[in-house]
Amino acid sequence: MATRTPPREQTHTVIDSPVGPLTLVADEDGISGLYMTGHRHMPEPATFGDRVPGGAHLDAAADQLGRYFDGTLSEFDVPLSLHGTPFQRAVWEQLRAIPYGETISYGELARRLGNPSASRAVGLANGRNPVSVIVPCHRVVGSGGDLTGYGGGLANKRYLLDFERGSALF
Repeated sequence: MATRTPPREQTHTVIDSPVGPLTLVADEDGISGLYMTGHRHMPEPATFGDRVPGGAHLDAAADQLGRYFDGTLSEFDVPLSLHGTPFQRAVWEQLRAIPYGETISYGELARRLGNPSASRAVGLANGRNPVSVIVPCHRVVGSGGDLTGYGGGLANKRYLLDFERGSALF
């Protein structure tokens, strides 16, 4: 009989941002969630643990997000605690390699993973990214450069891409 790992204790906080409130979730190892209002695939908020004013990982993430949104940070280094399948984690790791202000297609991401026919699976894993913005799933677009799904909504995806290109309207 397989044993199950007990769920990790988590805490969360909510911070303001130009794309609305962001819910940051952390466990002892790092940030395990970053969700926008109405985020698709967001876990039940009851799983986020107690709402706290801060903590080491939450404070670090809030600070880095503040610097990202004021234009002084382009690469996050806050500790992450990502939980997913091995394939999902491989996709999320590749997302972190997409440079600030640039985009790639789902097909290109699949090629980078060594499986050019897996663009649909890449899209599904991308959509399940639990730490949006920090793990920049917004930088993945359709093959023609068109915006396709985003867990935080297409308006937020457009804002983040425009922001990174220096053309967001404030």
